[in-house]
Amino acid sequence: MSFAIPLHTARLTLIPATAAHVTAELAGRDAFATHLGAVVPPSWPPGEYDEPAQRFFLECLTRAGAAGDGWYGWYAVRLADAHAPATVIAAGGYFGPPSADGVVELGYSVCDEWRGRGYASEMVAALAAHAARQPGVALVIAHTSAANPASVRVLERSGFVPAPANDAPDTLRFEFGRTSNVM
Repeated sequence: MSFAIPLHTARLTLIPATAAHVTAELAGRDAFATHLGAVVPPSWPPGEYDEPAQRFFLECLTRAGAAGDGWYGWYAVRLADAHAPATVIAAGGYFGPPSADGVVELGYSVCDEWRGRGYASEMVAALAAHAARQPGVALVIAHTSAANPASVRVLERSGFVPAPANDAPDTLRFEFGRTSNVM
């Protein structure tokens, strides 16, 4: 089974970004919506997943080729229902393949109008579990600001546990993995 396959949760389809996805995304909302097969809200891109981040991921995906698919960005597409069509509502993913010691870092951001509905927790839990199942991955980590209690709650609901951090004083580190969740 390939690492870069769409993942399905109760309310989301998580689509691994390819260079073609990010190229379409950078071309504009219409091109991205057509390529993804989902509505792209006016608030896109969410949070810290801005154009410089998109260009960074495109460079990483282009350099890595098909082997990089799934190890960078993922798009969270909310399933269509009676209230809304299939809509891309969040971006998440990893900062690359596992390091030499098996560590993968995860990040995420949700469009403003879709926050507070549990989508971030659903996406983060699925991405963390997916990475943790991969050969060579010993630990999935995430960082957030101490001033962002919503992000802290997302990580805790998704199975992450607080861990010591050697980063900036206001940065919190969380861990999810075979060793941190076995107690």
